[in-house]
Amino acid sequence: MIHPKDDQIRAYYHTLFSVWGRQHWWPAHSRFEVILGAYLTQNTSWINVEKALASLRAAGLLSVDGIRRTPRRRLENLIQSSGYFRQKAQRLKTFVHFLDECYDGSLARMFAQSPARLREELLALNGVGPETADSILLYAGNQPVFVVDAYTRRILERHALIDPGATYDEIRELFERALAAAVGEAAVHTAELGPADSSVRPRGFSHSPSRMSQALRTPLAQVFNEMHGLLVGVGKNYCLKSRMRCEQCPLQKYLPDKS
Repeated sequence: MIHPKDDQIRAYYHTLFSVWGRQHWWPAHSRFEVILGAYLTQNTSWINVEKALASLRAAGLLSVDGIRRTPRRRLENLIQSSGYFRQKAQRLKTFVHFLDECYDGSLARMFAQSPARLREELLALNGVGPETADSILLYAGNQPVFVVDAYTRRILERHALIDPGATYDEIRELFERALAAAVGEAAVHTAELGPADSSVRPRGFSHSPSRMSQALRTPLAQVFNEMHGLLVGVGKNYCLKSRMRCEQCPLQKYLPDKS
């Protein structure tokens, strides 16, 4: 079956990657740090998450055992910068309890589970929605699952690629289908990419390379990883919630003609 939107999604990927290059998501030193970040970033900015992670790291608690043995009140204080800290502290405790009960406290055992089954288990946990579950699967588990966030939805709606009522899974399936064909082309674009000049324009929402951002993953998971980061860059720099900077955006040429 021919899906006319697929070519446009792939064009977005190649255009953004050619301009900005690798985004080095997720910025973390361990899989558990990615999971913590996925919880903490709910309803707050990444800057606030980094402050909370730094507090946990300074206290020597940035680990499964660290969260397990820390009293909830102290955990709340350490992650206070991330907002909704009481809810998030309880949710982190809930995740560690799930990990202990179902996988003997082992992330390796958890990620050995089939992605579909693990996704169901994560979604059953309090405070875990599709975006958080898929972030854990993609960025901590290196599974080929596309993460849909508010930036992605906003960009696609403004480009008339989805209806306002499109579900999370409909958008996720659109990207997973469209980008599957981009895997072979990704290596070519990576090889042709020169060093980005950050003085010319923003580099999306890129981070410094980290252990997790450079982790070995399948080509498909890598493309999903990059595309999500690139779209966040568009959303943060150009496709703002309150106003649009279309004249500066790399995706301007793909906007529908409203004449």
